Amino acid sequence: MTLQLNRQAEPIKMRNYGRIVQNMIRYACSVENPQERASLEVYIAQCMRQRNLVWNRDQESGIGRVREDIIRLSDGKLTCDSPIFERMMSQVSMTGNSQRKKRNK
Repeated sequence: MTLQLNRQAEPIKMRNYGRIVQNMIRYACSVENPQERASLEVYIAQCMRQRNLVWNRDQESGIGRVREDIIRLSDGKLTCDSPIFERMMSQVSMTGNSQRKKRNK
């Protein structure tokens, strides 16, 4: 007896982020509340940055790169232009750089 796996027909657009991030972006596009959507954008961006650091240890995963990828994956529906996004992502990038400097010493 063989079991058939349910596979999603939609291909993964960016393999370094994976299907979970792609599904989170699809969900965030459907959210109507602007505050909830902005907080989802921040959470997704943090997940994407962590995933990109695991996938590409040699390259810096900057805020600009993550923002461009979110816009590309959401087909322009998510813009990441809220002040909450800017504030949270600047805090993440500052802590990420300081931890990397400590690790490299």
